[in-house]
Amino acid sequence: MVVMLIISAVSCKKFMERDTYDSISSDNFFESESDLELYANGFLQNMTPSATTIGYNDINADYCAVQIPTDLLRPDGNVSPGNQGGWTEGSWSNLRNINYFLNNMTKLKGKISDEVYNHYEGVGRFWRAWFYYDKVATFGAVPFYDQVIKSNDTEALNKPKDSREFVMDKILEDLDFASQNCSGADKYSAGGTAINKWVALAFKSRVCLFEGTYRTYHQVDPSTGQAWTNRDENIKKFLRAAISASEEIMQSGTFSLVNGNKETAYRSLFTSEKLNTTEIIWGRQFSKGLSTFHDLSWVYYSPTYGSKASLTKKFINTYLMKDGTPFTSKSNYKTITYSDEFTDRDLRLAQTVISPKYRMTRNGVNALYSPSWLTTRTGYQPIKWSIDDDADNILSRAASWNSLPILRYAEVLLNYAEAKAELGELGISEWARSITLLRNRAGVTSIYPTVADPYLKDYYKNTISDPLILEVRRERATELCLEMGLRWNDLMRWHMGDLLNSSDNPWTGIYIPDPGASYDFNGDGITDFAVSSSETVNTVPVSSSNANQTFSFNTDKNLVWNYQRVWAEYKYLKPIPTEAITRNPNLKQNYLWENK
Repeated sequence: MVVMLIISAVSCKKFMERDTYDSISSDNFFESESDLELYANGFLQNMTPSATTIGYNDINADYCAVQIPTDLLRPDGNVSPGNQGGWTEGSWSNLRNINYFLNNMTKLKGKISDEVYNHYEGVGRFWRAWFYYDKVATFGAVPFYDQVIKSNDTEALNKPKDSREFVMDKILEDLDFASQNCSGADKYSAGGTAINKWVALAFKSRVCLFEGTYRTYHQVDPSTGQAWTNRDENIKKFLRAAISASEEIMQSGTFSLVNGNKETAYRSLFTSEKLNTTEIIWGRQFSKGLSTFHDLSWVYYSPTYGSKASLTKKFINTYLMKDGTPFTSKSNYKTITYSDEFTDRDLRLAQTVISPKYRMTRNGVNALYSPSWLTTRTGYQPIKWSIDDDADNILSRAASWNSLPILRYAEVLLNYAEAKAELGELGISEWARSITLLRNRAGVTSIYPTVADPYLKDYYKNTISDPLILEVRRERATELCLEMGLRWNDLMRWHMGDLLNSSDNPWTGIYIPDPGASYDFNGDGITDFAVSSSETVNTVPVSSSNANQTFSFNTDKNLVWNYQRVWAEYKYLKPIPTEAITRNPNLKQNYLWENK
C-alpha cells in the first residue's frame, strides 16, 4: 500500500507541475474515482509535514536551549519585511493545486457515489484549511482564495487582505465540511498516513483551540491593532468547536492511549518503525525495508549537524512526582542533583531526555550513556525522537527509520481539557476522561487541582491563577514536548512571547553543587561532567563574562548557557514581505511592522 501511494503521488506531482496558471489541462483528468485518489495522494506527498517540522520545529520555544537561537530572537537577527519569505508564487502553489482540484472535480458529480465524491471534496477542503492555518499563524490576515487564479486576473492578484476573522471562519467552514464528509473507514486510513474523518476532526480541535485562546489572550488583532469583532461570542464559538471535534473522536472509541509498560510506552510512539494507530491519528511513515529515512537521530546527537537542542532546568522542574505532587513542592528541589532528580518522577521525563539509567548501543556494545557536552547545552539532552541503536550510523547520517506522529489522540484529550478549562467547565468528570488518562499512562497519580501551583504561576509570569488552566498547560508541555512546533504556537496564542526573552527565561541547566568537582552521573565509573578549559564530551569551559555562547553558573549553582534573546509585541506575527506589497500595493503591512 505504501509503495502504491509513493508511485501514485509521484505521478500526481508531475501532473500538478505540468499545469500553469493559464492552462488548466483537466479535460483528460477527473474521469473516475481513481483520478481523485491519484490527485489526493499528490497532496500527501507535497504537503505532509517533513521530519524536521514534525520533530525539530520546536527547538526555539521557551523550554529549549540551542547553540544559536533563531533570527527572530537574536538582537542582531535579520528579520524584516525586506527579507521575509513565505509569499512567493511557490509559497502559494499548494493552494492553487487545492483549488484546482476542488474546482475541477465537479466533472465527476453524478458519475460516482455522493459518499465518495464528498469524501474527496472533504480531503481537498482539509488541505485548504491546513494551508491557510499555517498562513494565518504566520502572517495573521491574508487574502482568501477559493478559486484558481489566472496570471491575467489582475483583480484577484491585487486583492487586499481579508480579515483574519473572515479567513478563520473560512477555515472552520472547510474543517466542518471535511469532518462531516470525509470517511472514517479503514479504506481511507492507509495505516494512519492518509486524510480521513478522524484526521479532519483532530486538526479541527487543534485549530479551534488555537483561535479561541488566541483571541482570549490577545486583546486586539495583531494584524490591524483593532479590537476583535464580537470577541466573546467568537471565542466561545471556537472553543466549543474544539470541544465538539474532540468529543466526537473520544466518544467514537476509535482511538485510545497506547499503554503497556509505562517506562517505555510513551516513547515507543516516536521510535517505532510502524505507526501505532491505536493512538496515532495521522503520521508520516518511514521504513528501513523501503529505504525511506529521516535525520532526527542525527540532528539531536550531532555536535555539528544539529543545533545542540537541550531542554532547560526551569522546564524540567515542571515534571510531576509519581504521587502527583509538584517536584518544586519539595523543600530541597533546587539542590537535587541530576543523578537523583529522575527518581519517582513522571515517567515521560526519562523517555524525553537522557537519564542516569539511559542505555544505548554503539559499535555493537550496549552500555550506559550520558549527555555529551559536545551536543547538549544544559545536560538535558533529548532522546524522544532518536533511536537507541547506532546501527547503520544513524547518529551521523540521515538513516533513521522510525515513523513520526503528526496528530495523536493525546493531543485531542489535551485540546478538549484546555477548551473546557478556558470555559470554566473542566470539572472532575471532564478531568478524569482527559488529564487523568495521560497521567496514568505516565505513572503519575492524577490529582484534581484546587490550588494553583506557585511555581507554574511564576513560570507564566503570574498571568494565570486558575489552577486548572495551569495544570492543563503543564500536562500539555510534558506530553507534547518537541512535537510539531506546538509549543511555539502555544506561546503565541497565550500571548507569552516574553518567555522567549533571555532576561525573563535564561537557559539554565543541571545543578552542580561544586563546580570544582567531577561528576559521574550514572555510576559507570566514567566522568560525565567537569569544568575544564575546553569543551569535550564530558567537560565544559566556564566564563564569568556572560557573553553569548559561553557557559556560566547562576547563584543557584545551575549551569547556564548564555545567549541574549529579545522579544517584542510585533513578533507575534511575521511581516508581509516588501516584495509582495510591491507586486500588490493593496496588501497592507501588519501594523506593528509598518516602521520596521
